[in-house]
Amino acid sequence: MFPVPAQQSRAVTASVVVLATVATAAALAYTRPVMVPFVLAVFLSYLVAPVVNFLQDRLRIPRVVSVLISLLLAVGMLTLLALLIITSTRGLMASADIYRDRLTGIAERIFSVLDVFGTDIGQTTFLETMQQLPFLSLIQNAAGTAMDIITNGGLVVIFLIYLVGGRRPAELRTGIYAEIHAKIQKYIVTKFVISATTGLLVGLILTMFGLPLALVFGVMAFLLNFIPSIGSVISTLLPIPIAIIQYDSVWAITAIVALPGVVQMIIGNGIEPWVMGESLDLHPITVILSLIFWGLLWGIVGMFLATPIMAVLSIVFARFDETQPIAELLAGRLPKVTPRTA
Repeated sequence: MFPVPAQQSRAVTASVVVLATVATAAALAYTRPVMVPFVLAVFLSYLVAPVVNFLQDRLRIPRVVSVLISLLLAVGMLTLLALLIITSTRGLMASADIYRDRLTGIAERIFSVLDVFGTDIGQTTFLETMQQLPFLSLIQNAAGTAMDIITNGGLVVIFLIYLVGGRRPAELRTGIYAEIHAKIQKYIVTKFVISATTGLLVGLILTMFGLPLALVFGVMAFLLNFIPSIGSVISTLLPIPIAIIQYDSVWAITAIVALPGVVQMIIGNGIEPWVMGESLDLHPITVILSLIFWGLLWGIVGMFLATPIMAVLSIVFARFDETQPIAELLAGRLPKVTPRTA
């Protein structure tokens, strides 16, 4: 057999990787109804496992009882999240006409200023269109999307029972696999606690101001905190439309934006790096592309899972020599090229 040139070998390898990626993406899109709940259950299992270990090792509770208590806590958290979304959505549906009238009033005040200067940009047509906007229908569609996510909770619980119940407590991980497992668990647990704290504080601040959908914005702050940099900015700006409709005071609107922004800045730039130790080591372009990729595959849920999935893949890739160049690319660093010798 003739030796294959290095450049040709790299081209063949790159082609195989591209084909494998396309095939994997097609498989993930086709199996979305099963894979999304499964991935959610995997992440939840990393949160439930430390609770099981604590109850079993520290409190000396039998393993079966420890697993049962931990699963009940996980189901309780999912149920609470579902109730928050349902309650807030019902409140928004009940107030749909009020928000439409307030938004129309704001538009009328803005257009009255244009009328003083004799500027016509189609104010009358715009106001008539706004009065006919199907606010209730839009909210019902959003509620339907939320309910689709919630209904997958049953399948998530089933996967979670098997993942946690089938886990061997006496199994000892050694070497590189122990390091990968420890890093993934540390990232998921720490990120969950920090995100939950952020969402709780944001929800409390907005509740103190009496902002409608404060609970929903708190939940969104919790979910978006899994997206580095971009998520905190989006969650800070989300309440602005509701605040503008709800309040006439500029100071109230400013405070609703500024106070959650301060919380996001303190936790994201101060507490989180100190607690997690090392950074996620993902380039912003990688984060954006992963949002697009997983969003196309799995929709809104895929966008929320994009960064945690890429973080886990980066941790795994960085621990093997064969896949370390991929981890470097995810971090935005090009692989080192050996200079040619004359």
